[in-house]
Amino acid sequence: MDLSAVRPEAVAGGDASRRIRVAVDAMGGDYGAEEVVAGALEYAREDPSSELILVGDEARIARCISGPLPDHVSLVAASQVIEMDDQPALALREKRDSSITVATDLVREGRADAVVSAGHTGAAMAAGVLRLGRLPGVDRPALAVQLLTEREQPLVLLDIGANPDSTGQNLYQYAHMGAVFAEQVMGVVRPRVALLSIGEEKGKGDARIVDATARLDHSTLDFIGNVEGKDLTRGLADVVVCDAVIGNVVIKFFEGLSGFIVDQFRAEFRRPPFGPLAAFLLRPGIARIRRRLDWERLGGAPLLGVGGTVIITHGRARRRMIRYAVGVGAAAARARIPERIALALAPGQTGGRLSGEPSAAEAGRPAEARA
Repeated sequence: MDLSAVRPEAVAGGDASRRIRVAVDAMGGDYGAEEVVAGALEYAREDPSSELILVGDEARIARCISGPLPDHVSLVAASQVIEMDDQPALALREKRDSSITVATDLVREGRADAVVSAGHTGAAMAAGVLRLGRLPGVDRPALAVQLLTEREQPLVLLDIGANPDSTGQNLYQYAHMGAVFAEQVMGVVRPRVALLSIGEEKGKGDARIVDATARLDHSTLDFIGNVEGKDLTRGLADVVVCDAVIGNVVIKFFEGLSGFIVDQFRAEFRRPPFGPLAAFLLRPGIARIRRRLDWERLGGAPLLGVGGTVIITHGRARRRMIRYAVGVGAAAARARIPERIALALAPGQTGGRLSGEPSAAEAGRPAEARA
């Protein structure tokens, strides 16, 4: 989730001067503590206004650090690690001193403002739900990410990994949370909400799409119906909602495709005799395209719907992406995303009813009028 463009002073409750504390699960990730610690320290050097808390095996973390720690970086010990083949809920119960549990508890206890993890995604989500709790009215949290579009404003796609068996009711709730995020954090006025499906005709899709459509037709959201995969980059909607399996496939296809495109450019520019000359002439434009396609800059995805800021990044993230992920955690904490979602979904607020059913006043009006 790229929050680099979000100005804390531009959102209600935001405070650019507020000192943020980010707890980093130093033991998570495919490449171990070496990459996680290196990336976190790179961010610490860039942003001395934020405090970093590295959580994990102190001896192993110490071996990854050369020289003294900066004053705004500290260590918190955790003796256990949740491995990739562990069952999330069971591991959280059996490994109470795991790095992700200890890091999440720092947020619960008010000793940190955000937690960032590249470890077991299921365990990080379970820790967020079980240790921080769900926000009132939220049945299942969702992972959200921003996707590049042909417009300047990216879209919010959710869910991309939290719930592989979502119901129509869940999709309805994701739509509300995504709209709150787009409107109150990204600054989109009355965001357009759509469902990702196999056809653009409204209501076309499986049973949960049909169910979610009926619920959204009775909501106060600006619901525009369905979009197809080909429409995602066109910017037809500001928030696109889908089941986690579909969302995860979409985001990873985007990542793979962007890497493929960059690799094709690189191969062609090395091809003699004119490739190197073309590369020289097109260098500024190619650099801009490459930057726009750089999915590592997204850093990580916020888990929306829990009572704290949880950022989950790729298990394969190396130090560069870890650096961005820690930055996302700091920016998300400054934007107070959970508090803003809770406020917007509170009873009496616009969009606050998450049952998916029309109110008594709305029930007598046609869907067009209610929209």
